[in-house]
Amino acid sequence: MRAGWFAEFGDASVMRVGERPAPGPPRGTQVLVGVEASSVNGTDLGLRRGDLPPVTWGRMPFVPGFDVAGRVLAVGPAATAFSPGDRVAALLPHRGGGLAEQVLVAQDRAARVPDGVAATDAAAVTLAGLTALQALHRQGRLRARRHADGGPPRVLVSGAAGGIGSFAVQLAALVGARVTGTTSAGKVAWVRDLGAHRVLDRRAGDRDAQLADAGPFDLVLDAAGRSRHRELAPVLARGGIVVSVRPLHPDVLRSLRPGRGDFTAVRTAARSADLAALLHLVATGRLRVPVEHVVGLDDVAQAHELAETEGRGKVVVDLTT
Repeated sequence: MRAGWFAEFGDASVMRVGERPAPGPPRGTQVLVGVEASSVNGTDLGLRRGDLPPVTWGRMPFVPGFDVAGRVLAVGPAATAFSPGDRVAALLPHRGGGLAEQVLVAQDRAARVPDGVAATDAAAVTLAGLTALQALHRQGRLRARRHADGGPPRVLVSGAAGGIGSFAVQLAALVGARVTGTTSAGKVAWVRDLGAHRVLDRRAGDRDAQLADAGPFDLVLDAAGRSRHRELAPVLARGGIVVSVRPLHPDVLRSLRPGRGDFTAVRTAARSADLAALLHLVATGRLRVPVEHVVGLDDVAQAHELAETEGRGKVVVDLTT
């Protein structure tokens, strides 16, 4: 089968396309998926750069890819959730392998793709959408929060234009939260179009004053994993929470004054029910999938470069072209 892979760490130019061994028949509850689309995530970029070497030790050439969408080709003897021909999307474990024409997936990591949802959209929503959903509603308990004035909760999404951030803005707005997003100047209008009530240029000289005016926030989502303590502590409401896509440095934790809130990091889980809920929102037009670029498998190096440099929405590899 054809796949995208890298055999050494480096920039996007180390990505290659060629033949790799096809997976064997599905066993147990596995399903064999004919992959039609796979999106590029920050994890893929970090693995390619060598930022996460334990994942790739002894496994070069390494086929990245954690989001897949396609059709079930075969099912294992104990699989009960899907049949050949079903359209599915899935989040793969850390061994990756989604940037290939076929992949084995445990059925409890997959969900049906509704009619009318393109494979490119289904693949793009998987990891980023699950991370945003679980950060807001599982770690952040957004539905249970109210602002001190009795109004809707105030949510700050830092890195609002990225894959995770763009879903988080929409998901928070869907439950009535008042959403403020931070991004770079060229993406302000784009984030506002996603449903943010207020969008701040993260490089603006008066940004701290604008954050103070929009807050305090009942939930702060660090969607890019790069927030600094000086911007979190002053804007967090009493009893609020900071949720990050990665653990924050100890100085950030120390800066959160006693009684002013809590901190947690999201660890994305491949929950079929959560993925099905996201795909239903897409199918019913309530969740926009911010796919900015779709490229073919032969252009996978370009896909990685776009994902690394543009920082807006999602880049998807279409394996059918």
